Amino acid sequence: MGVLIGLWISVRNSEKQGIDRELAWNLGILVVLCGIVGAKILYIINDWSSYAAHPSEIFSFNTLQAGGVFSGGLIGALAAAAWYIRKHKMPALATCDAFAPGLALGHAIGRVGCFAAGCCYGKPTHAFWGVTFTNSLAHAWTGTPLNVALEPTQLFESAVELANFFLLTWMLKRKKFDGQVFGAYLMLYGVARYFLEFLRDDPGRGEVFGGIMTGTQLISICLVIIGGFIWWLRSGASRPVPARAAH
Repeated sequence: MGVLIGLWISVRNSEKQGIDRELAWNLGILVVLCGIVGAKILYIINDWSSYAAHPSEIFSFNTLQAGGVFSGGLIGALAAAAWYIRKHKMPALATCDAFAPGLALGHAIGRVGCFAAGCCYGKPTHAFWGVTFTNSLAHAWTGTPLNVALEPTQLFESAVELANFFLLTWMLKRKKFDGQVFGAYLMLYGVARYFLEFLRDDPGRGEVFGGIMTGTQLISICLVIIGGFIWWLRSGASRPVPARAAH
């Protein structure tokens, strides 16, 4: 549902940006497929010690049904989008602006699916919003702890992405330069995901710099930097040059 609704919104926004409808549909389908592959690849990389010991697990049903890591999917999707946009000479930043709200909404719906499956779960908590999973399938398929109140990280991220969708949709109608909406998405999601990682407790987080942060947090920092660079570069170019005073 997240994929279909997100893709429909992206194509609709693309048409409003003057982008060919067929190209937008093809781009969206390619991005979805490469996003799935990218999510799986980063999922395997983050848990490589386990997969290196049992390489046959890479092609197992458990790995196939696992959702993967969204950051890896985002990287795979962006790489595919860059290739397709360049090949068909589409307006790069305008296209990314058109797809950003749909990506946020699709992700928001997807995280509800994560909550339903019990994956991407949070750390134990005594807060009133803690959620207790009791279904044995959740534990069998994703290792979800049962009968323990956990941080509902899936719902937190879904709420963030839903808010991003409304904000980005509002921005798209009022943007002052190409790349404004996409850059905002990268910064907003990057910041949110960085801090949400502190609440996550599912395996496969990955560690970098001696365990100072997770691999996903490092990617989140990079997203914020890229989004900020787009804003700095494009907003500066869009500012009118003041005329020199006549002498």
